[in-house]
Amino acid sequence: MKDQEKIAVFIDADNAPATKIDKVLSELARYGVVNIRKAYGNWKSPNLKPWEDVLHEFAIQPIQQFDLTKGKNATDMALVIDAMDILYTKDVDVICLVSSDCDFTPLVTRALADGKFVIGFGERKAPDAFVNSCSRFLYLDDELEAEVPLQKQTKNLKSDTKLINLLRQAIEACEEDDGWAMLGPVGTHITNHASFDQRNYGFKKLSDLFMAIDLFEVKKTGQTALWVRDKKRAKHLSRTKQN
Repeated sequence: MKDQEKIAVFIDADNAPATKIDKVLSELARYGVVNIRKAYGNWKSPNLKPWEDVLHEFAIQPIQQFDLTKGKNATDMALVIDAMDILYTKDVDVICLVSSDCDFTPLVTRALADGKFVIGFGERKAPDAFVNSCSRFLYLDDELEAEVPLQKQTKNLKSDTKLINLLRQAIEACEEDDGWAMLGPVGTHITNHASFDQRNYGFKKLSDLFMAIDLFEVKKTGQTALWVRDKKRAKHLSRTKQN
């Protein structure tokens, strides 16, 4: 992705923690320049006071949306309308949605259909449909940022069938005859086929995630080249060659 990609950020202030806005913008700086920053909500509500406190500091434009009917939130519709307008009238490469609300899933799929890269940020309560629809999704909770022993963090990784299948399929797609696959292409394959980021599992690097799961083995060749292999598939390939 080019350094100067143009990014538009849409914040559902009712469903996102204001304390994490610096994390969001820091992550987006890796992709390009955030040209549009908008936060939606009923700014007369005391619940949005934390967001009010950071609006000016981070140059975020507040968009007022009254709760027209008790128990109903019109913020979602206002955000979607603005996002669609910007998709068609502005030169934007990346759409960022800060929310944990699955109501934005159709917006994500529409933006993807227009060739946009969509980054989502939300809490772990965010529904899988919304998380998986994004090109990349990062959790904002402190659950895995706390000082939790590594053993406890990785204990259930092997039982995460979806994760293990994703990793195995990526290795198989990039492997050589001996079952070893270069880590770089494996990571590219994963991000091209799923909304995935190893940081959501508590690891800064993809190699650290692989090394934490004893179903895989990692080796280094030369100065920097890292390779990964699925132990189970390596045995299968070995038996096939013998036969």
